[in-house]
Amino acid sequence: MRIPFAFLLFVALLLPRSASAQEFNCSVSVDLRNLSGSEYTFLNDLRDQIDEYINERSWTGLRFQEHERIDCTMQITIEDAPTLSTFRARIVVASRRPIYGTTQNSTLLQINDPTWHFSYTQGMPLNFNLEQFDPLTSVLDFYAMLILGYDFDSFQERGGTPYFERARRLAELAQAQSAQGWTDLTGERGRADLVRQILDPRFTSLRDAYFNYHFHGLDHFVSQTDVARESVLQTVVDINELYETVSRQYAIDLFFSAKYQELTAIFENSQFQNQAYETLTTVDPSHMSEYQRLTR
Repeated sequence: MRIPFAFLLFVALLLPRSASAQEFNCSVSVDLRNLSGSEYTFLNDLRDQIDEYINERSWTGLRFQEHERIDCTMQITIEDAPTLSTFRARIVVASRRPIYGTTQNSTLLQINDPTWHFSYTQGMPLNFNLEQFDPLTSVLDFYAMLILGYDFDSFQERGGTPYFERARRLAELAQAQSAQGWTDLTGERGRADLVRQILDPRFTSLRDAYFNYHFHGLDHFVSQTDVARESVLQTVVDINELYETVSRQYAIDLFFSAKYQELTAIFENSQFQNQAYETLTTVDPSHMSEYQRLTR
């Protein structure tokens, strides 16, 4: 179980930079079943390269013990290959955070990105450079920064801002190249639009909800169950107020994509279930069938 962010940061500042360690414990998979022919066997190396790229690097300069590394997954499906070295892929990224006082984890991020276009040839190295756009590594960098941002936000109010800012910088570099999956032409679900919403001052209540939900809610669920439920309910109410005032809601949808089953379990058979049902079905109607459990 990772210690609270504020204490982690305090300790990190007292340590030399050489004490930093890798932040991620990320499981990477690459699905090649949509490709036919033996000429694509070199892609088997891609999984190992991405695994090393994500897991064997220090992304923050802070000290993470082995048990503190962020659990995450990157599931990559190669959809097709226009040429022998260019690919269209889907990446599904998820990350989890431990719940204090338990052996359980809570999903922080669950995102399905179907618009990843990149080039890769046999033996090609994955070079790390946050100031230069690359169709392959910049997507990996972007989601690494999102994972860090959401994780740090859950331990300190808006603690993830430096990482979201880096994600925004990556999006700006990509947009300058008119890269697919990043630009506004993809609508409200593009990577640039997402990180703009996250950092938009109007979405501050959503950022704060991640902290209140986890730190004041889940982390106290074992010792103060009703108080924790009340804190979680308040975060849902706050998000609903935001939902009613903004037109672009991708970042809000991501919260509920990660949390809808957990939210149902939190409120089921509790004194808060009726109020939770009314609010949840208003702010997150796409998961209404799950929330119906609160009415039984």
